[in-house]
Amino acid sequence: MSASRTERLLNLLIALLNTQYGLRRSELREKVYHDTTSSEAAFGRMFERDKGELRQFGFDVETVTDKGWGSDDPATTRYRIGKESNRLPDVSLTPAECTVLILAAQLWEQAALGSAARDAVRKLQAAGGLLDAELPPGVQPRIRPAGQAFEDLVAAIHTQHPVSFNYLAGSTGQEETRTVEPWGLGSRFGQWYLVGHDRARGDKRFYRLSRFTSAVTVLDQESFTPPSSFNVREQLAALPELPVRHALVDVADGALLGLRKHAGPAAGTEGEDITDTVAAPARAGFDRFKVPYRDIETLAEELASYGPKAVVVAPPELHTAVRRRLAAAAAFAAAPVPPIEFPRLAPAKRSRKRTSEDQLKRMLQLVPFLVHNQGLHISEVADRFGITRKELEDDLRILICSGLPEGYPDDLLDIQWDDDHVYIIEDLDLKRPVRFTVDEACALLTGLEALNGLPGLAEGGTLESVTLKLMAAAGEEGLKAAAVSGPEVAPEDSGTLETARNAIRTGAQLRLSYLSPQRDAVTERDIDPQRLYSLDSTWYLEAYCHSAQGLRNFRLDRIQSLEPNGRPVSSTANPAGGFPVKLFTPNDDDAVVVVELTRQGSGLADDYYAERTAALPDGHVLAEIRFGSAGWLPMFVAQHGGAVRILQPPALAAAAREWLEAALIQYAAATQPTPHDS
Repeated sequence: MSASRTERLLNLLIALLNTQYGLRRSELREKVYHDTTSSEAAFGRMFERDKGELRQFGFDVETVTDKGWGSDDPATTRYRIGKESNRLPDVSLTPAECTVLILAAQLWEQAALGSAARDAVRKLQAAGGLLDAELPPGVQPRIRPAGQAFEDLVAAIHTQHPVSFNYLAGSTGQEETRTVEPWGLGSRFGQWYLVGHDRARGDKRFYRLSRFTSAVTVLDQESFTPPSSFNVREQLAALPELPVRHALVDVADGALLGLRKHAGPAAGTEGEDITDTVAAPARAGFDRFKVPYRDIETLAEELASYGPKAVVVAPPELHTAVRRRLAAAAAFAAAPVPPIEFPRLAPAKRSRKRTSEDQLKRMLQLVPFLVHNQGLHISEVADRFGITRKELEDDLRILICSGLPEGYPDDLLDIQWDDDHVYIIEDLDLKRPVRFTVDEACALLTGLEALNGLPGLAEGGTLESVTLKLMAAAGEEGLKAAAVSGPEVAPEDSGTLETARNAIRTGAQLRLSYLSPQRDAVTERDIDPQRLYSLDSTWYLEAYCHSAQGLRNFRLDRIQSLEPNGRPVSSTANPAGGFPVKLFTPNDDDAVVVVELTRQGSGLADDYYAERTAALPDGHVLAEIRFGSAGWLPMFVAQHGGAVRILQPPALAAAAREWLEAALIQYAAATQPTPHDS
């Protein structure tokens, strides 16, 4: 959509909103389009495209037909847009409800639903229904969507297009191509699942996004109709949790304190399929443990990251799953190295380029926002919309040239900002925001659902009441939001969270005992707590660490003990004001590493805040990433099982290859028969 088309669509919208009886197509062609050169057929196609564009923005173009009185008075067709049908209903929220709603809107760390949540909040602000709210101190939960597959699947669900992808079947361990009608997407057991109709199998199936081995292809030339009243949370709630099973794992002497903490003695396996293996002694230099698990692939990912320090003894399918990951990582690490070239000044994040569609959507939010926020400084308005001052002024210049067809000056939008404070004098019935889109309703309602059980929320049914109000305002789009369900963000250990939260509120210093998996040790530290935040259901405490003399992030589930030490906070370090929070704080002595990522692993560039990226001809991605601990990198490569490898520095690449080779040697030895005493 060109800038001229943006202006044309805006004028068409204003014309159709401000006519009671409707305008004939010939009138629109003459007065709005000023089209005298194209054929009737060409103009008809353009007009139909523009009507479709307005529908995407939430405006339904009504067709009114007068049948006429006879052959001398033929039927005429006129077009208009009802002033009420497309507008966001009034939403009145209490301060407590505003607090909950803002928390829900901020949940989405990134991706399309994050942008949709911001748009929805702007609409509520423009309608005057969202008050300034004081958020719970230091508590900022977030949901991290599962990469590009999440984006593509949400879009396909809402537009009702089938999808195709390659999938690693859990029952066979084989990669297969699946064509699916996506009904819903949600989180369960710490994993994201797609629920849909598998066309080849003719039945409903559940697919874990972590098992996708290719990008998602949206078949946008086809469509489907999902089951009526589909609710993905109800579907996933009926999904039975896998039973607890046990694996026998040999662990190197003195290593892997975290694994040892959750494991038990190898004895006492009667009645399980690993009983026969207990008789064989642990290899020299290793201790044998019984490790509980529910999902083989999840445990296999963890055990692969331990490399030669942990070897699966039983069951055989877990042994195979870990070895498969190590072999895939070793094969990728040994492949020929591509040329390492980064484009100059290339952004690390592969963000979507702004389009004219974005501009028109923004302008439709801008007018009602200015009506309800008269006199704001132009820089503050630009900040609220996440754009530059120049982009805002471009929007305003288009707006003040838009209005009723062939209207007088009073029939144009009138916006003034000569003194850097923005006032809108004439709004031409654009003063009320458009109703929520499906994505906007989905972002808010899914966010509210995920907050259930979060400590610190207002009591008295606030979460339920704001959800009911949003459902009523969203209408049909709100019903469609049931196709997406996020994880509940409440932490498992609310006691640790509450201790940290009280310390943040009172400015108290804390004594922390922390299990560091990178050091494989428990350390004692004094910290000044700054804020708590989560990524899905994993919670972190961001704090100034006096031992490290800098900001650090501590996972709550790795904190062994946490209590006030009797001193007030003493550091002047403050966390970054914005989000998303980075789990990694850059330092001068960081290891700067160039990695190669496959299509499946390309999302790691964003997860680890790549400073530079470059696309390779085969669809792989080069990424330059900072790591605080170089010793952890072989674990990182092994964990992702062939989705990532280190290219530079050469010494770190060689260390990762040696780590993988040592692990594979251990697994090869584990498959050899162990001699027994007769």
